[in-house]
Amino acid sequence: MSPAMTRGQAMLPIAPEHPAYAGHFPGMPILPGVVLLDEALHAVGALIGADLSACELGSVKFLSAVRPGEPLAVRHEMQHSGTIRFDIFSGERKVASGAIRTACAG
Repeated sequence: MSPAMTRGQAMLPIAPEHPAYAGHFPGMPILPGVVLLDEALHAVGALIGADLSACELGSVKFLSAVRPGEPLAVRHEMQHSGTIRFDIFSGERKVASGAIRTACAG
């Protein structure tokens, strides 16, 4: 990871037709948290040039439900400890936040 790359943002292009919506509350679909986190990990990993798929999530808070078609973005910041703090937004509304422990990143 480049020390100069300490912050970044990426869009999370989750299609409104994503199959996870179909079974996650039929009639009132919301995006499952596991899908949201998976997409965020891949996006942050792509920005910093690391595979984060096996990293440990130090903490996660889900703050608001995500409905089909909502625009999503993840913002991250590398801490001095090596932990990556992240926030996921739909517009200006924060929908989730958390921390990734990067000891496994490579």
